[in-house]
Amino acid sequence: MASTAQISRSPLSDQVKDRLLQEILAGEYPPGSRIVETRVARELGTSQAPVREALRDLEALGIVEISAFRGARVRHPSKAELLEAYGIRAELESLGARLALPRLSDADLEELQGYVDEMQRAADAGDAHAEAVVDVAFHARVIHIAHNNTLERVWRTLEPLSRTYITLVVPGVNTRHIADLHVPILAALRGRDPDLATEAYHLHFEAAGDMFRETWVDEPSASNGAANSDPGTAAVERA
Repeated sequence: MASTAQISRSPLSDQVKDRLLQEILAGEYPPGSRIVETRVARELGTSQAPVREALRDLEALGIVEISAFRGARVRHPSKAELLEAYGIRAELESLGARLALPRLSDADLEELQGYVDEMQRAADAGDAHAEAVVDVAFHARVIHIAHNNTLERVWRTLEPLSRTYITLVVPGVNTRHIADLHVPILAALRGRDPDLATEAYHLHFEAAGDMFRETWVDEPSASNGAANSDPGTAAVERA
């Protein structure tokens, strides 16, 4: 792994998931490669339990595939799959903005401004992971202010962090531009204009999707590769 520093703070499974996600998206675990629980636990200084839980979470996100006989292997989401999530998020978050507008306080707007500032600083520093975390915090905050449990639950099933992170780490993506795409959303929220907010959200996801569409390269998923290979050699394990 890129770093052998042990993880010491809880919840361990979330930290293991975050570490694995970074390494998968950085190409250290390429599509089709196997993630060995015992090896990850040893490298991070944890038991196998948080590693197993982290892998289940990554499976739920569509990042890995787990089978009883083959273990956990990395899959490569298709461009179409990821772009579909953008379209759904545009609709859900436009609704969230409309519901949030009557509830927005000046303190909420200042908090959102802080997120935009943090995203821009992270982009300028070349820290895509930090930018992704703050990016999702911005969107999550508006959804939370909307105070609609069903909306929030559905939104979270799209796992915005992993999809946002995937977008930001693709070579050729302008991370500063993505950070700046939040400025029109915040301006619409400050103006408390539901129509402008809806338009800003749709333009945000269209622009991010266009950028992603030009840079993401589809590859066979781990399951497809396995179907055409010997089970004993389909996966590539890191030494």
